[in-house]
Amino acid sequence: MINENDIWNYLEEVSDPEIPVLTIVDLGVVRAVNLEEDLCTVVITPTYSGCPAMKVIEEDIIKLLHEKGVPSVKVDLILFPPWTTDWISENGKNKLREYGIAPPENEVDKSVLFAAPTVVPCPLCRSKNTKMISQFGSTACKAHYQCNDCLEPFDYFKCLR
Repeated sequence: MINENDIWNYLEEVSDPEIPVLTIVDLGVVRAVNLEEDLCTVVITPTYSGCPAMKVIEEDIIKLLHEKGVPSVKVDLILFPPWTTDWISENGKNKLREYGIAPPENEVDKSVLFAAPTVVPCPLCRSKNTKMISQFGSTACKAHYQCNDCLEPFDYFKCLR
């Protein structure tokens, strides 16, 4: 008999289509799992309301759970509460760092207000001597940075709250 804990473990196998080293559980996209008789409902929240990956994630969830023997699967997409980078697990932040993407620092960028830029450590050499190249990275949720010490460019997963 498949239980809720099994479903959560299965969902650890569903990768984020835009950042494949992260699972949708690491990313905090999965908000709830409900089992009622033969129906499994998985509740997900997009990282932002126009996220194009949500349809792929929904299809991947349904396909995987059917393969695992769950007869009926429904995916509910909710927009409230809005997703926040606070929902990324510590394991997910470590995976981002190992992949070469700086995980979000626990602060919203207040540089516009106080003229002090957010310090984003380089995920490769860990130097804090970095600079933002562009507020817009490879996806809408990332900014592009460069390390002034090792000179490597890297993405930074923006802090959203």
